[in-house]
Amino acid sequence: MSTLDPFSPARLGPRTLRNRLIKCATFEGATPDALVTDDLIEFHREVAAGGVAMSTVAYCAVAPEGRTDRHQIWLRDEAMPGLRHLTDAIHAEGALAAAQLGHAGPVANSVSNRRKALGPSRIPAPMGMSVTRRLDRDDITEVVATFRRAARIAVDCGFDGLEIHCGHNYLISCFLSPLLNRRRDEYGGTLVNRARFAREVIAGVRDEVGDEAAVWAKLNMYDGAGRLGFGIDDACAVAQLLESDGHLDAIEPTAGSSLLNPMYLFHGDPPRAEFANAFHGSMRAGLKVAAPFFLKHYDYHDTYLLPLARQLRAAVRMPLILLGGVTDRASMQTALDAGFDFVAMGRALLREPDLPLRIQGDPTVTSRCVHCNLCMPTIYSRTRCPIREGEVLDPLAAG
Repeated sequence: MSTLDPFSPARLGPRTLRNRLIKCATFEGATPDALVTDDLIEFHREVAAGGVAMSTVAYCAVAPEGRTDRHQIWLRDEAMPGLRHLTDAIHAEGALAAAQLGHAGPVANSVSNRRKALGPSRIPAPMGMSVTRRLDRDDITEVVATFRRAARIAVDCGFDGLEIHCGHNYLISCFLSPLLNRRRDEYGGTLVNRARFAREVIAGVRDEVGDEAAVWAKLNMYDGAGRLGFGIDDACAVAQLLESDGHLDAIEPTAGSSLLNPMYLFHGDPPRAEFANAFHGSMRAGLKVAAPFFLKHYDYHDTYLLPLARQLRAAVRMPLILLGGVTDRASMQTALDAGFDFVAMGRALLREPDLPLRIQGDPTVTSRCVHCNLCMPTIYSRTRCPIREGEVLDPLAAG
C-alpha cells in the first residue's frame, strides 16, 4: 500500500514538482493566429494559481502540416516571445510549465493547413476529406528533426517538461497501429518495427535537451478500434521498449482515437449535436449522420482508465502518470496506492481551476464536473466549461 501524499513534492526526471498533480494537455482553442494570446496565458495562469504542480500547453505542433488546423501553435522562432510570456506567467504562480509536442498526421486538416496530411501509409484524413501522403525514409528523418527543433525551442522558452504525443492516432500513434500502418519496410509489420519511429523521435528529443527538461510520452493503451487496432498487449510491449531505451522520465497512459473512437478517451455523455454544430457545410451534415457511430457512449466512473493502466503498471517499473477520471482526493489516492507516481487532471479543471487547492484544504471536496463533455466542441472556438460560464444550465444547481 502506498503512503504517498498527492500534495507532497515529487521528482519527475530532472525537475521537482510541488505536488503530484499535473494539468493534462487539453487543446485550449485560444491561438487564432497560431501564436500565444493573452487568453492562452490566462488559461494556464489560472490553472497554475489553482494548485497543480505543472500545466501542460496543448497542442504544440512541431511543423505547420502537423497541426489539426492552421489556428494551432507550431513551434517556430516567431512563436518564441509569446511562449516565454506564457511560461513566465505559469512560473509566477509557483507551477512548472510543460509543452505537448506532437504531429497530427492524419488528424490534420489539410484544407485548413493548406498542406498535405501525413501518415505511415495512405489512409483517410477525414478533417480535410482527403487521404494522407505516405512518409518515405527521408520524410521520417525530417520529422524526427522537427521534433528535435521543437524541443529546443520549447526549452529555450522556459518549458520545464516535454510531453511527446504518442496517442490518439496522431502521427506517432498511427505508426504504432497495426490497422493504420500498412508499411512493409523497417517501420512497419512487426511491433518492433512499428515502434521504431516513436523510439527515434524520443531519442532525438532527449539527445537535444538532455537534462534541461523532464521528458515523457503520452502513450495509447487502446485505440477503441477492436482487435484490428492497437491494444493493451501492444502498449505494454512498446512501454517496455521505451523503458529499455532509457530516454523517458515517465509514461502517461491514454486511450481512444481522434480518427476512430474519440469518446473512449473521455467517457460520459457524447455531445453529438453540439459537436456537429461546431462545423459547417458537408462536415456538419456528415457528422450528424455519423455521430451515433463515431461518438459512442461509455459510462463514466472515477479513474476509468485505471483497469487498463494497471496492466501497463505491471509491465514496467518507470514512473507512470494516471489520466482519466481523477476528480477528488479519493481518486488521487487510489492512483498512488496502485503504484502510479502522478495524476493528470483535465475536464475537472475546466470547471474549477482551483479544485486542487480546495481539495488540499478540505479532503472531502469533490469536483462539480458532471462529465457532460459539452467542453469538447468548444475547442473550435475557445475551450471552456459551458456550465461554468452560464451558457447551459448547471444540473447540480438545478437538482
